[in-house]
Amino acid sequence: MTSSTDTEPPRATMARAAGGAVSPGLARVLAGLALVATTAAAAALLDRFTDALPHWLPDYATWQAGAYSQAGDFLHWWIGDTSEAQFYKSGIGSLGMLAGAWIAHVAWKRSRRWAGFPISYGTGLWPWLLASALLGLLLSDIAWGWTLPATGAWQPTFVPFVSVPPAVVLIYGAGWTVAATGAVLGAALTTPIALLVVNYVCVPLDLPSVIGNVTGMWAGALLAFLLCRYLPWLPRPLTSQNSETSDAPGHAGQEDATAGDQEASARARQGPFWVVRRVLADFTEPQFYGNEIASIGLIGGTVLTYLLNPLTPVYGTGLLPAVLTAQFLTATVGVLLYQRRWAAAGWYPTFVPVVSVAPATVLTYGATVPAVIVGAVLGALAAPPLAAWISKRLPADFHPFIGNVISMAICTLAIVPLLGTLPGFTTAS
Repeated sequence: MTSSTDTEPPRATMARAAGGAVSPGLARVLAGLALVATTAAAAALLDRFTDALPHWLPDYATWQAGAYSQAGDFLHWWIGDTSEAQFYKSGIGSLGMLAGAWIAHVAWKRSRRWAGFPISYGTGLWPWLLASALLGLLLSDIAWGWTLPATGAWQPTFVPFVSVPPAVVLIYGAGWTVAATGAVLGAALTTPIALLVVNYVCVPLDLPSVIGNVTGMWAGALLAFLLCRYLPWLPRPLTSQNSETSDAPGHAGQEDATAGDQEASARARQGPFWVVRRVLADFTEPQFYGNEIASIGLIGGTVLTYLLNPLTPVYGTGLLPAVLTAQFLTATVGVLLYQRRWAAAGWYPTFVPVVSVAPATVLTYGATVPAVIVGAVLGALAAPPLAAWISKRLPADFHPFIGNVISMAICTLAIVPLLGTLPGFTTAS
């Protein structure tokens, strides 16, 4: 949920392979269309044939009912929470994501070309980021997990894993003091706010729960980073340290020319293969990984969960094929639409609708063609630029993920209920 620099080496594009017959822009569009078509076809096959398969895993309702009854069930629930941001809630998908992230981290440290986008934006902080996020999630599940059996309904205890704990590490750096501080602040601030908004606003007003989840994230983060300014045991933010050791900026005209050269070089590297990789990487941006290997582990493990029991992932709705289709579509539209901003800035929040508007629309209105397409396209159009605009206006010691989750809340609140007034959108029972 922050910025990164794409270090992909130059590759031959489809345009070169076709002898210049296809322009780079058209080649990117064709790659995106092929990716979406492949995803939709695979999702249709999943939806059609999995009912005939035996159910080797407990369904979601059984899993939730036993989450706090035994240590093993609790551990499974805790691990499953790590893929909650994508609406998957899959233990196997979570393990696949964490395994992929570890592979990507090791490959990045060894400078392997196949490492993909630098995990956690090339900071080298992934181990500390993971430690803080897992600890914050554990504290959240222990402190607030009682709401699950007390209400008999899903509760947003997962929110620290993708918000304050990893963000604090990215701002203040490595070390157990930073990691533990982020974990405690995440569990103490984000989860209770999310619980209040979900249970007392979203549920009574029949709004998507993601609005409450991300409200807990941004409101808790604003409080957390404000408190961090006054905690004497924290080091100085990395941003202020870097500002003192960085070179002074050159002449404005020289800066502009350099920026223009860098943008042109980045655009030259952003061919069809980059589009596919970038779309995949967007799936693990919520965890601050932004890496396609981690995403492949996440998606592959979640699909495997669906094959073992279609009523286990995505809260037992059976909507994983439609959710995946919508997510791939919204990520592809966003990456293609804002490709120039990727080239200019090195990073752009095209992932925002992947974990908000697109899946929320499917869960609200069902696996219909209008729900999949319209929610995905509107989310891709509106959410990334709003997120970027907000993030640019935050203080330097407030992690820019705050702008991303505010955009998720605003766009989901504006788009999903509005679609219910249009023909073809009926609330799923």
